[in-house]
Amino acid sequence: MTAPLHAPRPLPGARVLAFGDYQPAQVVTNDDLAKTIDTNDEWIRSRVGIVERRIAGPDETVVDMAVHAGGKALAGSGLAPEDIDLVIVATCSAETPMPNQAATTAHRLGISAPGAFDLNAACSGFCYALSTANSAIVAGSARNVLVIGAEKMSQWIDWADRSTSIIFADGAGAAVVGGADRPGIGPVVWGSAGDQADKITIADRHSFLTQEGQAVFRWATTAMAPVALAACERAGVRPEELAAFVPHQANLRIIEAIARRLKAVNAVVADDIVHAGNTSAASIPMALSRMIERGDVPSGAPALLVGFGAGLAYAAQVIQIP
Repeated sequence: MTAPLHAPRPLPGARVLAFGDYQPAQVVTNDDLAKTIDTNDEWIRSRVGIVERRIAGPDETVVDMAVHAGGKALAGSGLAPEDIDLVIVATCSAETPMPNQAATTAHRLGISAPGAFDLNAACSGFCYALSTANSAIVAGSARNVLVIGAEKMSQWIDWADRSTSIIFADGAGAAVVGGADRPGIGPVVWGSAGDQADKITIADRHSFLTQEGQAVFRWATTAMAPVALAACERAGVRPEELAAFVPHQANLRIIEAIARRLKAVNAVVADDIVHAGNTSAASIPMALSRMIERGDVPSGAPALLVGFGAGLAYAAQVIQIP
Protein backbone atom coordinates (compact mmCIF):
# COMPACT_ATOMS: atom_id res chain seq x y z
CA MET A 1 0.00 0.00 0.00
CA THR A 2 1.31 3.46 -0.86
CA ALA A 3 0.35 6.82 0.58
CA PRO A 4 1.14 10.24 -0.90
CA LEU A 5 3.49 12.48 1.03
CA HIS A 6 2.32 15.93 1.95
CA ALA A 7 4.72 18.79 1.41
CA PRO A 8 4.40 22.51 2.00
CA ARG A 9 3.48 24.62 -0.96
CA PRO A 10 6.74 25.68 -2.65
CA LEU A 11 7.70 29.33 -2.40
CA PRO A 12 8.39 31.26 -5.61
CA GLY A 13 11.86 32.14 -4.45
CA ALA A 14 14.22 33.39 -1.76
CA ARG A 15 16.34 36.49 -1.36
CA VAL A 16 19.12 37.84 0.80
CA LEU A 17 17.67 40.15 3.46
CA ALA A 18 20.92 41.49 4.90
CA PHE A 19 24.67 40.98 5.08
CA GLY A 20 27.09 41.32 7.96
CA ASP A 21 30.85 41.12 8.36
CA TYR A 22 33.57 40.93 10.97
CA GLN A 23 37.35 41.39 10.94
CA PRO A 24 39.74 40.79 13.82
CA ALA A 25 41.52 43.81 15.29
CA GLN A 26 45.11 42.83 14.57
CA VAL A 27 46.48 44.27 11.32
CA VAL A 28 49.53 42.63 9.74
CA THR A 29 51.16 44.69 6.99
CA ASN A 30 53.56 43.57 4.31
CA ASP A 31 56.32 45.39 6.16
CA ASP A 32 55.48 43.38 9.27
CA LEU A 33 55.93 40.14 7.33
CA ALA A 34 59.21 41.37 5.84
CA LYS A 35 60.67 41.42 9.36
CA THR A 36 60.41 37.61 9.66
CA ILE A 37 60.52 36.20 6.09
CA ASP A 38 62.36 36.99 2.87
CA THR A 39 59.85 39.34 1.24
CA ASN A 40 58.97 43.00 0.86
CA ASP A 41 55.96 45.21 0.21
CA GLU A 42 56.59 45.60 -3.53
CA TRP A 43 57.07 41.85 -4.05
CA ILE A 44 53.77 41.01 -2.32
CA ARG A 45 51.75 43.76 -4.02
CA SER A 46 53.01 42.82 -7.48
CA ARG A 47 52.10 39.14 -7.06
CA VAL A 48 48.87 39.09 -5.08
CA GLY A 49 47.82 42.71 -4.60
CA ILE A 50 47.67 42.54 -0.81
CA VAL A 51 48.75 45.51 1.35
CA GLU A 52 47.60 44.24 4.74
CA ARG A 53 45.51 41.51 6.31
CA ARG A 54 43.69 40.87 9.61
CA ILE A 55 44.71 38.06 11.94
CA ALA A 56 42.62 36.68 14.81
CA GLY A 57 43.97 36.64 18.34
CA PRO A 58 45.18 33.36 19.82
CA ASP A 59 41.95 32.89 21.79
CA GLU A 60 39.62 34.11 19.03
CA THR A 61 37.86 31.19 17.34
CA VAL A 62 35.97 30.53 14.12
CA VAL A 63 32.76 30.54 16.17
CA ASP A 64 33.63 33.88 17.79
CA MET A 65 33.97 35.48 14.37
CA ALA A 66 30.86 33.74 13.03
CA VAL A 67 28.83 35.10 15.95
CA HIS A 68 29.98 38.67 15.27
CA ALA A 69 29.16 38.55 11.54
CA GLY A 70 25.97 36.53 12.01
CA GLY A 71 24.69 38.87 14.69
CA LYS A 72 25.28 41.88 12.45
CA ALA A 73 23.43 40.26 9.54
CA LEU A 74 20.56 39.22 11.80
CA ALA A 75 20.22 42.76 13.16
CA GLY A 76 20.21 44.18 9.63
CA SER A 77 17.53 41.76 8.48
CA GLY A 78 14.95 42.96 10.99
CA LEU A 79 14.31 39.36 12.06
CA ALA A 80 14.51 37.99 15.58
CA PRO A 81 16.59 34.95 16.52
CA GLU A 82 13.43 32.87 16.82
CA ASP A 83 12.65 33.56 13.16
CA ILE A 84 15.73 31.60 12.03
CA ASP A 85 15.25 27.85 11.63
CA LEU A 86 18.44 26.85 9.79
CA VAL A 87 22.07 27.91 10.32
CA ILE A 88 24.85 26.98 7.90
CA VAL A 89 28.50 27.80 8.55
CA ALA A 90 30.85 27.49 5.60
CA THR A 91 34.40 26.92 6.84
CA CYS A 92 37.50 24.88 6.12
CA SER A 93 39.57 26.10 9.07
CA ALA A 94 37.69 25.01 12.18
CA GLU A 95 39.79 24.22 15.23
CA THR A 96 38.10 20.84 15.64
CA PRO A 97 35.81 18.71 13.44
CA MET A 98 33.18 18.33 16.16
CA PRO A 99 30.97 19.74 17.50
CA ASN A 100 30.09 21.66 14.38
CA GLN A 101 30.49 25.42 14.34
CA ALA A 102 26.90 26.09 13.27
CA ALA A 103 25.11 24.70 16.34
CA THR A 104 27.38 26.55 18.76
CA THR A 105 27.09 29.77 16.75
CA ALA A 106 23.29 29.49 16.71
CA HIS A 107 23.16 28.93 20.46
CA ARG A 108 25.32 31.96 21.17
CA LEU A 109 23.07 34.09 18.95
CA GLY A 110 19.98 32.95 20.85
CA ILE A 111 18.62 30.90 17.95
CA SER A 112 16.72 28.02 19.52
CA ALA A 113 16.79 24.50 18.04
CA PRO A 114 17.55 25.32 14.40
CA GLY A 115 18.83 22.89 11.84
CA ALA A 116 22.58 23.46 11.98
CA PHE A 117 25.49 22.14 9.97
CA ASP A 118 28.91 23.09 8.65
CA LEU A 119 29.76 23.02 4.96
CA ASN A 120 33.29 22.64 3.62
CA ALA A 121 33.80 23.68 0.02
CA ALA A 122 36.82 25.80 1.00
CA CYS A 123 36.90 29.17 -0.75
CA SER A 124 33.67 28.51 -2.67
CA GLY A 125 31.89 27.49 0.54
CA PHE A 126 29.73 30.59 0.91
CA CYS A 127 28.27 30.21 -2.59
CA TYR A 128 27.55 26.53 -1.92
CA ALA A 129 25.90 27.40 1.40
CA LEU A 130 23.87 30.24 -0.12
CA SER A 131 22.51 27.92 -2.80
CA THR A 132 21.67 25.32 -0.16
CA ALA A 133 19.79 27.93 1.86
CA ASN A 134 17.89 29.05 -1.24
CA SER A 135 16.87 25.48 -2.04
CA ALA A 136 15.77 24.80 1.56
CA ILE A 137 13.49 27.83 1.56
CA VAL A 138 12.00 27.22 -1.89
CA ALA A 139 11.34 23.57 -1.00
CA GLY A 140 9.66 24.52 2.27
CA SER A 141 12.27 22.98 4.57
CA ALA A 142 13.15 26.34 6.16
CA ARG A 143 11.61 29.79 6.49
CA ASN A 144 14.70 31.90 7.16
CA VAL A 145 18.33 30.81 7.01
CA LEU A 146 21.47 32.33 8.48
CA VAL A 147 24.44 31.61 6.20
CA ILE A 148 27.93 32.39 7.49
CA GLY A 149 31.39 32.08 6.00
CA ALA A 150 33.95 32.14 8.82
CA GLU A 151 37.64 31.31 8.67
CA LYS A 152 40.69 31.36 10.91
CA MET A 153 43.19 30.51 8.20
CA SER A 154 46.09 31.82 10.28
CA GLN A 155 46.08 28.69 12.45
CA TRP A 156 46.68 26.48 9.40
CA ILE A 157 49.50 28.57 7.90
CA ASP A 158 53.25 28.12 8.27
CA TRP A 159 54.30 31.70 8.91
CA ALA A 160 57.79 30.92 7.64
CA ASP A 161 56.37 29.88 4.25
CA ARG A 162 56.45 32.90 1.93
CA SER A 163 54.09 31.32 -0.58
CA THR A 164 51.15 31.14 1.86
CA SER A 165 51.83 33.48 4.79
CA ILE A 166 51.53 36.57 2.58
CA ILE A 167 48.08 35.55 1.32
CA PHE A 168 45.76 34.11 3.94
CA ALA A 169 43.91 35.90 6.72
CA ASP A 170 40.95 35.68 9.10
CA GLY A 171 37.41 37.02 9.21
CA ALA A 172 33.72 36.26 8.76
CA GLY A 173 30.84 37.31 6.54
CA ALA A 174 27.17 36.41 6.85
CA ALA A 175 23.82 36.69 5.12
CA VAL A 176 20.24 36.18 6.24
CA VAL A 177 18.11 34.55 3.55
CA GLY A 178 14.30 34.58 3.58
CA GLY A 179 11.37 33.73 1.33
CA ALA A 180 10.33 36.06 -1.49
CA ASP A 181 7.49 36.55 -3.97
CA ARG A 182 10.00 36.12 -6.80
CA PRO A 183 13.55 34.78 -6.98
CA GLY A 184 16.26 37.02 -5.56
CA ILE A 185 18.94 34.32 -5.80
CA GLY A 186 19.66 32.93 -9.23
CA PRO A 187 20.41 29.32 -10.14
CA VAL A 188 23.83 28.18 -8.99
CA VAL A 189 26.46 27.02 -11.47
CA TRP A 190 28.79 24.74 -9.57
CA GLY A 191 31.31 22.00 -10.13
CA SER A 192 34.81 20.77 -9.33
CA ALA A 193 38.09 19.72 -10.87
CA GLY A 194 38.96 16.85 -8.58
CA ASP A 195 41.86 15.81 -10.76
CA GLN A 196 43.60 18.95 -9.48
CA ALA A 197 42.59 18.61 -5.85
CA ASP A 198 46.21 18.15 -4.84
CA LYS A 199 47.02 21.77 -5.80
CA ILE A 200 45.76 23.08 -2.42
CA THR A 201 45.96 20.72 0.54
CA ILE A 202 46.40 20.25 4.27
CA ALA A 203 47.92 16.78 4.56
CA ASP A 204 46.77 15.98 8.10
CA ARG A 205 45.94 17.54 11.47
CA HIS A 206 49.63 18.19 12.14
CA SER A 207 50.31 19.91 8.80
CA PHE A 208 50.01 23.38 7.34
CA LEU A 209 48.26 24.48 4.16
CA THR A 210 50.30 24.11 0.98
CA GLN A 211 49.42 25.19 -2.53
CA GLU A 212 50.82 25.26 -6.03
CA GLY A 213 50.14 28.91 -6.65
CA GLN A 214 50.92 29.07 -10.36
CA ALA A 215 48.76 26.04 -11.15
CA VAL A 216 45.82 27.49 -9.23
CA PHE A 217 46.33 30.86 -10.94
CA ARG A 218 46.22 29.29 -14.42
CA TRP A 219 43.13 27.25 -13.56
CA ALA A 220 41.21 30.16 -12.03
CA THR A 221 42.00 32.65 -14.79
CA THR A 222 40.90 30.25 -17.53
CA ALA A 223 38.06 28.25 -15.93
CA MET A 224 36.12 30.84 -13.91
CA ALA A 225 35.04 33.35 -16.57
CA PRO A 226 32.86 30.75 -18.39
CA VAL A 227 31.32 29.77 -15.05
CA ALA A 228 30.58 33.41 -14.28
CA LEU A 229 28.97 33.94 -17.67
CA ALA A 230 26.89 30.78 -17.28
CA ALA A 231 25.55 32.03 -13.93
CA CYS A 232 24.50 35.30 -15.60
CA GLU A 233 22.79 33.41 -18.40
CA ARG A 234 20.87 31.14 -16.04
CA ALA A 235 19.69 34.16 -14.04
CA GLY A 236 18.65 36.01 -17.20
CA VAL A 237 21.04 38.88 -16.50
CA ARG A 238 23.52 40.30 -19.02
CA PRO A 239 27.02 41.10 -17.70
CA GLU A 240 26.56 44.78 -18.51
CA GLU A 241 23.48 44.82 -16.25
CA LEU A 242 25.48 43.78 -13.19
CA ALA A 243 25.97 46.40 -10.48
CA ALA A 244 28.63 44.39 -8.69
CA PHE A 245 31.06 41.57 -9.37
CA VAL A 246 32.13 39.87 -6.14
CA PRO A 247 34.56 37.01 -6.77
CA HIS A 248 36.41 35.13 -4.08
CA GLN A 249 39.22 37.36 -2.90
CA ALA A 250 42.05 35.00 -3.77
CA ASN A 251 44.51 37.20 -5.64
CA LEU A 252 44.03 40.65 -7.15
CA ARG A 253 45.56 39.52 -10.45
CA ILE A 254 43.04 36.65 -10.68
CA ILE A 255 40.15 39.02 -9.90
CA GLU A 256 41.23 41.49 -12.58
CA ALA A 257 41.74 38.74 -15.18
CA ILE A 258 38.24 37.29 -14.64
CA ALA A 259 36.68 40.77 -14.64
CA ARG A 260 38.27 41.59 -18.00
CA ARG A 261 36.84 38.46 -19.59
CA LEU A 262 33.43 39.00 -18.00
CA LYS A 263 33.12 42.52 -19.51
CA ALA A 264 30.74 43.68 -16.80
CA VAL A 265 31.45 47.29 -17.72
CA ASN A 266 29.04 48.85 -15.21
CA ALA A 267 29.88 46.62 -12.24
CA VAL A 268 31.83 47.64 -9.17
CA VAL A 269 34.50 44.93 -8.79
CA ALA A 270 35.23 43.86 -5.23
CA ASP A 271 38.87 44.27 -4.24
CA ASP A 272 38.61 43.57 -0.52
CA ILE A 273 41.74 41.43 -0.77
CA VAL A 274 43.92 44.56 -0.78
CA HIS A 275 43.22 45.25 2.89
CA ALA A 276 41.69 41.96 4.06
CA GLY A 277 43.78 39.22 2.43
CA ASN A 278 42.36 35.87 1.38
CA THR A 279 39.77 34.81 3.95
CA SER A 280 38.53 31.74 2.05
CA ALA A 281 34.78 31.14 2.58
CA ALA A 282 34.43 34.47 4.39
CA SER A 283 35.74 36.59 1.55
CA ILE A 284 32.64 36.98 -0.66
CA PRO A 285 30.06 37.89 2.02
CA MET A 286 32.61 40.05 3.85
CA ALA A 287 33.47 41.99 0.68
CA LEU A 288 29.84 42.51 -0.37
CA SER A 289 28.79 43.50 3.15
CA ARG A 290 31.45 46.21 3.17
CA MET A 291 30.48 47.40 -0.34
CA ILE A 292 26.86 47.78 0.79
CA GLU A 293 27.91 49.55 3.98
CA ARG A 294 29.99 52.07 2.01
CA GLY A 295 27.13 52.70 -0.41
CA ASP A 296 29.12 51.39 -3.39
CA VAL A 297 26.19 49.36 -4.77
CA PRO A 298 22.43 50.07 -4.97
CA SER A 299 19.77 48.01 -3.24
CA GLY A 300 17.81 45.76 -5.58
CA ALA A 301 20.49 45.63 -8.26
CA PRO A 302 22.07 42.34 -9.43
CA ALA A 303 25.44 41.19 -8.15
CA LEU A 304 27.44 38.22 -9.42
CA LEU A 305 29.15 36.04 -6.81
CA VAL A 306 31.89 33.60 -7.90
CA GLY A 307 33.67 31.29 -5.47
CA PHE A 308 36.61 29.05 -6.32
CA GLY A 309 39.43 27.29 -4.50
CA ALA A 310 40.56 24.06 -2.90
CA GLY A 311 38.90 20.97 -4.22
CA LEU A 312 39.21 22.42 -6.81
CA ALA A 313 35.59 23.43 -6.28
CA TYR A 314 33.70 26.39 -7.69
CA ALA A 315 30.24 27.95 -7.62
CA ALA A 316 28.60 31.09 -8.95
CA GLN A 317 25.19 32.76 -8.75
CA VAL A 318 23.58 36.12 -9.34
CA ILE A 319 21.76 37.67 -6.38
CA GLN A 320 19.68 40.76 -5.79
CA ILE A 321 21.52 43.16 -3.48
CA PRO A 322 19.46 43.69 -0.29
